[in-house]
Amino acid sequence: MKNLLRLEELAMFIGCIYLLTLYQSAWWAYLILAFGPDIGMLGYLVNNRLGAISYNILHHKGVALAVFAAGFFSQNEIIQICGLILLGHSSMDRVFGYGLKYFTGFKDTHLGLIGKTSRI
Repeated sequence: MKNLLRLEELAMFIGCIYLLTLYQSAWWAYLILAFGPDIGMLGYLVNNRLGAISYNILHHKGVALAVFAAGFFSQNEIIQICGLILLGHSSMDRVFGYGLKYFTGFKDTHLGLIGKTSRI
């Protein structure tokens, strides 16, 4: 099951890359896809609670879809691309076992402990 879920996340990641090509995104959009949402980790410099909140906002697929939908309904391609970047990055992270964070620490995620008991 774990590998099936990883394949599903990989398919979503590849789908987001494909959609970015359809939007004819600039090359730097792919760099943002790879690294941009991880800026949410800066909250951990303050404390675990703020870190988890800021990280989860930028890695929650519901937020990504809401951003994309806002861009779609407002016919704003830049906002749509931002939604695709958030969704693609979240899927990429889940392929590697990084999930949404709990307040107890960075390594404690909804997929299990990073590096030990990840469920995906």
